[in-house]
Amino acid sequence: MAHIDAGKTTTSERILYYTGKTHKLGEVHEGAATMDWMVQEQERGITITSAATTAFWNYNDQQYQINLIDTPGHVDFTVEVERSLRVLDGTIATFCAVGRVQPQSETVWRQADKYRVPKIAYVNKMDRTGADFLAVVEEINEKLGARSIPISLPIGAEENFEGVVDLISKKAYFYNLSKDLVNYEIREVPEKMVAEVEEWRGKLIESVAEYNEEILEKFFEDPDSITEEEIIDALRKATIDMAVVPTTCGSSFKNKGVQLLLDAVMRYLPSPLDKGEIKGIDPRNGQELIRKFNTQEPFCGLVFKIATDPFVGRLAFIRAYSGKLDAGSYVLNTRSGKKERVARLYQMHSNKQNPIDCVEAGDICAAVGFKELRTGDTICREDKPIVLESMTFPDPVIGLAVEPKTQKDLDKLGIALGKLSEEDPTFTVQTDVETGQTIISGMGELHLDIIVDRLRREFSVEINQGAPQVNYKEAITGTYQHREVFKKQTGGRGKFADIIVEISPADEGVTGLQFIDEVKGGNIPRDFIPSVEKGFKSAMANGVLAGYEVTSMKVRLLDGSYHSVDSDSLSFEICARQAFRKALPKCSPVLMEPIMSLEVVTPEEYMGDIVGDINRRRGQIVDMDSKGNARIVKAKVPLSEQFGYVTVLRTLSSGRATATMEFSHYAEVPDNIAKDVVEKHGGYRFYHDNDDDE
Repeated sequence: MAHIDAGKTTTSERILYYTGKTHKLGEVHEGAATMDWMVQEQERGITITSAATTAFWNYNDQQYQINLIDTPGHVDFTVEVERSLRVLDGTIATFCAVGRVQPQSETVWRQADKYRVPKIAYVNKMDRTGADFLAVVEEINEKLGARSIPISLPIGAEENFEGVVDLISKKAYFYNLSKDLVNYEIREVPEKMVAEVEEWRGKLIESVAEYNEEILEKFFEDPDSITEEEIIDALRKATIDMAVVPTTCGSSFKNKGVQLLLDAVMRYLPSPLDKGEIKGIDPRNGQELIRKFNTQEPFCGLVFKIATDPFVGRLAFIRAYSGKLDAGSYVLNTRSGKKERVARLYQMHSNKQNPIDCVEAGDICAAVGFKELRTGDTICREDKPIVLESMTFPDPVIGLAVEPKTQKDLDKLGIALGKLSEEDPTFTVQTDVETGQTIISGMGELHLDIIVDRLRREFSVEINQGAPQVNYKEAITGTYQHREVFKKQTGGRGKFADIIVEISPADEGVTGLQFIDEVKGGNIPRDFIPSVEKGFKSAMANGVLAGYEVTSMKVRLLDGSYHSVDSDSLSFEICARQAFRKALPKCSPVLMEPIMSLEVVTPEEYMGDIVGDINRRRGQIVDMDSKGNARIVKAKVPLSEQFGYVTVLRTLSSGRATATMEFSHYAEVPDNIAKDVVEKHGGYRFYHDNDDDE
């Protein structure tokens, strides 16, 4: 995992080469990387979808299996990083020795912390001008709040980068530029580095001493008596405990340092056995269950990705946590409660499938034959149900209206969009009630650009597209008490519901509907109260200002009444929806817009123009910094002002400045701009709901 262009895919390619998985080095810039198999990836030289593979590495005369996933760096494809981290046991956080800790590095680091995934850091591109290994180590500690511990030091840097010193064995690895599997010589540490190696080795031992009392004693009495095995053992424990981050370096493109990185994976990152067990919930009674990572336990696994393959159809990527799953057997999908048949199992190598008979605890595989599986579903043995923690995905921030160029493509477009939204939980499709347009939403302009390109190439659907639109949201800032009576008499049995509610902003940190039932004395029967909640929940999809979703609110149901014959669940649901529409305009509704974190790296002479342009875009400068002879500007800018920003930035800086942007938070839109947005969308969908919902 890493920021854009830190070298994740190049490093993955080298790992495949040195583990014997491939026999030719694939280069990203030539469009020949094994892990970047999509046409769009090869053309653009970026990773779009995470690719999984399995490789084997010999370490200490034993062969170990590695399941490797290469993830994208662009914030638009953050879903791929999120779901990979949810199912993996360890991660290699890759940093550019020149760019150091960049914005997306911070995002993926936080994602790994969320799922408690131990990390090792790999500082790549040591051969580039401006490379500085120890500066990266310092930034990891400062910006990411981690405890980065060098386990190796570079021999030289920039064009003089010759190799790496392993601080534990005190051996120097000098690399030659041959593409042999062993392309290095092991020598003694160069004389000019001896003092530096001793200093950093001392810091390394000091850091891990608290994980091993024997090391601590030896450290004070006789530091030279500490063995390599003791250091590795203590460092492994500290890494798995997420107390430290072992950090090594290299240049993947020049084939330097990758074998030592693979050794570090074996030494410090956890195997499934180190993780030991996974916790879940029994869906029958809500009690906590524990499953051990072994084949004797009942099978359970998590579906972390759905992909569509032109030859085998829908592929469900599964991480197996316990037990064993055979091809042709049946499993239970705990979300739908239905059993599903696993027709075939595959071990994945990028976009190629190798058929296998079974999958065991700790492994990653792809399966076909499922009908209703979605990302985040738990599958398990029918008689031993368990629900594992799923994944959370960010909401889309940008939308686009699309329509097929010819009427005959209408059905094809619907099927294609359905398949794409199934693959990617951050890509959503909806129909605008007012205009009948199909609106696709995603994480950014690049995300939607790729989707449109895939529609054209993979599904042969040519489309017309509108200009990108921001996904606004609505919120309320005031409190209002309201009584709503819904009465309908049509001869025979009528409809009746009566509720008194107080609508106010939700408590801090709560999203969605916060519903509190305070009805006393059975004035509204228990059976009807869930219908009131359902009515408010469904009404929140369309706010009263411009039809955008209301993100959160608190509803207190204070009192009401019912009719013994005419009242039913539907009456109370419709009553709640009407109460929402009439009360919300009196709760001081406001429009909310997505705010992006922007970081611009620019030569000093363009700084004034760039800051002026950010201010014109309603941006707020958060921080200014310098790195070498470049200046770094950090700002918070509304997404609505950022369309086409990269082109403007290139013009302002003669193509020398670069920018990265990621979603930060939602904030209130200033009144004058909110007025324009509301007028444009015209308070539609406000009275659109028909009261005759039945």
